[in-house]
Amino acid sequence: MDRSGGKSAAVVAVVTEPRYTQRYREYLEKQKLLEGQHRVEKMPDGTVALPVLGEALTEQHLRELRNRVAPGSTCVVTQLLNPVPSKKAQACSPAQRLCLEVSRWVEGRGVTWSAQLEADLPRSWQRHGDLLLLSEDCFQAKQWRNLEPELWETVASALGVQRLAKRGRVSPDGTRTPAVNLLLGDHGWVEHVDNGIRYKFDVTQCMFSFGNITEKLRVASLPCAGEVLVDLYAGIGYFTLPFLVHAGAAFVHACEWNPHAVVALRNNLELNGVADRCQIHFGDNRKLKLSNIADRVNLGLIPSSEEGWPIACQTLRQDAGGILHIHQNVESFPGKTLQPPGSSEMEKEYWSSPQQMITNQLKNGAASDSRRKMLSAATKPEWQRWAEAAATRIATLLQQVYGKPWKTQILHIQPVKSYAPHVDHIVLDLECRPCPLVG
Repeated sequence: MDRSGGKSAAVVAVVTEPRYTQRYREYLEKQKLLEGQHRVEKMPDGTVALPVLGEALTEQHLRELRNRVAPGSTCVVTQLLNPVPSKKAQACSPAQRLCLEVSRWVEGRGVTWSAQLEADLPRSWQRHGDLLLLSEDCFQAKQWRNLEPELWETVASALGVQRLAKRGRVSPDGTRTPAVNLLLGDHGWVEHVDNGIRYKFDVTQCMFSFGNITEKLRVASLPCAGEVLVDLYAGIGYFTLPFLVHAGAAFVHACEWNPHAVVALRNNLELNGVADRCQIHFGDNRKLKLSNIADRVNLGLIPSSEEGWPIACQTLRQDAGGILHIHQNVESFPGKTLQPPGSSEMEKEYWSSPQQMITNQLKNGAASDSRRKMLSAATKPEWQRWAEAAATRIATLLQQVYGKPWKTQILHIQPVKSYAPHVDHIVLDLECRPCPLVG
């Protein structure tokens, strides 16, 4: 997948200390992972971010950087929300080429080229192989309608693709069906590769979030060997597949109610050779019959997965509990009081105190001090307050399900991406354990 245009979209970057930058650069260039369209950036804490090709970066590459290329170095994957184009990229951008070719073609059809038409051209897009997905805020002027369908052939030619689609708002139908129209081509099926995992899906029927690459890499590094997982919002396998292919999960129960996503998920499990370790549960996960089975539950739905919290608690192992990965969009507007999920005096009695937020643990030990400092500095108080309220609520739900007290502990709060200056997609790793019986 390639995101490009006149306006820079967020890019994935590997962050380390300045003294290791050259070693990192040489390794990334040799592996053909260095992204040449944007500049290396110095971060506010003094570390350095090297833009990389996120779809090709794997957990194996990160281990190589940490352990062999620069032992002792901080190695964190992040996203640069406002990357600075490199000198090479500034020479002639795809957006400039598109404007030049479309304006020439339009004038050749006897239509006067105007500032309004130029402003209505796309500035960024998503590339899926030979299919380009345009955003909804382009080609809206009435003049374009008289130039279809030949217009789309010109646009596709200018940007070097065979198929063209344009997206709208995600349908509020519960299945998160994208409102995507195919403008040029016979079908919307595409293939995308992340961290060595193949995803095939129809862009006109299924959601695919490219901003989640850092979380998919993190999930792939979690120590899940021998574990049974429940993925309550599996989609086409965004997290189900990393859990199976890289994290070593023994078995995953994947829940999904979009029939088109289920078709893609079943196909992707076969493509990646893990179909024998996954059962698909088609339908509303709130009616899921599973219970007392999971070591880990993934709740990857935004803006909130709170409707799935009761069933997540139901699926955790009654004897040992497990870990919940809870996705949430958290607002951090100055002066706005956060409304915690379902708080009450009874809930406060059962959540573990003190809550402890720790940085992401590597498979072979704790994170370095510099990495801890970097991640802690990025944590917002609103994230922590929401996490504490969620931990309280989950402890109460667990007692209601199992009839005995449970304790919850915040293991980690992971930022995924920002939708606006005051809205952040985060993931809470919450450990849930039954309290030992007294006497």
